[in-house]
Amino acid sequence: MAITPLERYQALIYLIAIAAGLVVGQQWPTIGPIADQVLWPLLALLLTVTFLQIPLLHLREALVDRQLVTLLFIGNFVVIPVVVWLLLHWLPPEAALRLGVALVLLVPCTDWFIAFCHLGGGDTARALAVTPLLLIVQGALLPLYLWLMLDAATLDLVAGLNLWPALLIIFVPLVVALLGERWLEARPERQVWRQRSAALTVPLLALVVGAIATAQAPAALAALAVLPVVTPVFFAFLLFAAALARLLAGLGRLPARRGRVLLFSFSTRNSFVVLPLALSLPPGWEATALVIVVQALVELIGMAVMVWAGPRWVMRAG
Repeated sequence: MAITPLERYQALIYLIAIAAGLVVGQQWPTIGPIADQVLWPLLALLLTVTFLQIPLLHLREALVDRQLVTLLFIGNFVVIPVVVWLLLHWLPPEAALRLGVALVLLVPCTDWFIAFCHLGGGDTARALAVTPLLLIVQGALLPLYLWLMLDAATLDLVAGLNLWPALLIIFVPLVVALLGERWLEARPERQVWRQRSAALTVPLLALVVGAIATAQAPAALAALAVLPVVTPVFFAFLLFAAALARLLAGLGRLPARRGRVLLFSFSTRNSFVVLPLALSLPPGWEATALVIVVQALVELIGMAVMVWAGPRWVMRAG
């Protein structure tokens, strides 16, 4: 699994896309509604390509290394939710901000986590194997976590939303990816199409964040005050994730390559899977989507450091 030039410079590409979208949205406000309409099919296509990289038909393979799965679950679904709950109490009492932080930090990544694991010297085969299980469990537990952590007013808002469009944007690509995986695996020579589809991820994600910036330019600029609040939180989360991975890998006496699976799983979050939920919120809640986009950018910067520092300082082969 070689890194492409687009993947190497993806953080810069997304920043340029966001900046361009904000300029276009401010200078030509009539384009905003068009960008909003285009955003949803783009997001559906992005999620389809993302899910197609996950071995959804191979759940059994995830259970081969039960020790690794157990540690992943303890970190992602027990320890990290407790830390997120504590963070929410530390953040300012702005409901949109807290909802964004909760949505994005409670769900472990199931896409570029694999690529970063590979680049950081992790066990890519095991990372691939566990991703379907992580996707299923986070989908089941996220509503419970939100119910436990958010205030009654926010829960009432979320409960009153028509979430079917957002859920369809997630589940239709999931079904398409399942059918696509079955088609790909029917003949070995078709696997090249999985690699070709993976190359679309960065351009599609750039189009998605650019469309978000264009569609919500006035509201997004008004919500930029959240940046000084959430950016340090997301960097602190990366440091905590690295420390947690080292602790659990040490307790489990995992080999370095498997320990790095913990490192990159705990550090990366499923930002663009929960983004449709944030975009379904009514006017006045634009900060929620902005928080999720900021987390993704902070994460990409952190991963650029982690793939270099992880094998050297955090999970050295012993």
